[in-house]
Amino acid sequence: MRIDAGRFTVRLAESEEDVAAAQRLRYRVFVEEMGARPSEEDRALRRERDDFDKHFDHLLLIDNEAKPEDPLDRVAGVYRLLRGAVARQGCGFYGESEYDLTKIRDYPRETMELGRSCVGPEYRGGAAMHLLWTGLGQYVADHGVEIMFGVASFHGNDPAKLAVPLSWLHWNHLAPEDLRVRTREEFFVPMDVIPPEKLSRAEAMRQIPPLIKAYLRLGGFVGEGAFIDYAFNTVDVCLLMDTTRMVNRYRDFYQRESRGATDRILG
Repeated sequence: MRIDAGRFTVRLAESEEDVAAAQRLRYRVFVEEMGARPSEEDRALRRERDDFDKHFDHLLLIDNEAKPEDPLDRVAGVYRLLRGAVARQGCGFYGESEYDLTKIRDYPRETMELGRSCVGPEYRGGAAMHLLWTGLGQYVADHGVEIMFGVASFHGNDPAKLAVPLSWLHWNHLAPEDLRVRTREEFFVPMDVIPPEKLSRAEAMRQIPPLIKAYLRLGGFVGEGAFIDYAFNTVDVCLLMDTTRMVNRYRDFYQRESRGATDRILG
């Protein structure tokens, strides 16, 4: 798959160097910016890696006008994607270390885990995230993915400071029972700590990260319970989404592009 949109290209990684470039951007965002703890080897390479990388497809946003000194710094945004059909061949899902994903593993149609989403700080607030989501729409359409899920994070590892947004998500966006995954019991952090009648929507929205709000606007849900990821300095929730709306937005992108309106979409 490939989407060319002016100065940007969205495509899947095609080589080990492409994957290394994705890992370099992840290092910049998750380690240097957010405070994740890398191994000494990863610190020396300035790459954020794990054993799951070899099983995932890596969706890249490339700035064709960028001319970095190091070619590994050419990637502007990334996602990594793992279809259920691949996970069931033996590697499992990354999120199973945090959540009981039995309901996802047993889901009768294609699913997809996504994660490690990030955009370089110089590209935030523009077309970058929209283009990555357009690429996701094409990917899920190409593979017939019906349910998309993954870990989404709040910065910091103190859930008490996040009581308002976590409670809001629990009372207003909890997944339906047939898809309600749950944090593993040994790590379970309750999210329903504030009664719904005492919550302020405005206060909750101020603390919910933009990416989580974007999933919610597309009809996303959260699983039950949060997880504290001390290695990444985050509090995690599991987000789940029916992909129909994303596919429709991807198709709308191409309908507009065919009418010569790409500039309006990208700007």
